[in-house]
Amino acid sequence: MAVRAVRGAIQVDGDSREQILEGAAELVTTVLDRNELTAEDVISILFTATPDLTAEFPAYAARQLGLTDVPLLCASEIAVPGALPRTLRLLAHVETQKPRAALRHAYLRGAAALRTDLPQ
Repeated sequence: MAVRAVRGAIQVDGDSREQILEGAAELVTTVLDRNELTAEDVISILFTATPDLTAEFPAYAARQLGLTDVPLLCASEIAVPGALPRTLRLLAHVETQKPRAALRHAYLRGAAALRTDLPQ
């Protein structure tokens, strides 16, 4: 079984606890579903949030989805002028038989603009 990394991002509408949790849950669920992964396949997830999102930890959404024994970490994305606002990102390390080229990263809502080279 290989260790692979899967990326994703989602832009949320505002800095509220509900919007962050809903967006983070959608992002985690989409990454797992697109790659046919279960919680057992996840080694760890690093979440980042742009500096304008402070109302909740995105990792809490993963806990609510049942990822209770997966190491999770949240960090602040660097404040680059002109960067996409209100954006949550994740980097998930997973165990999978899929080759790297077969992984499907998830860039959702406004964050799709970050990776126009990827199929949606």
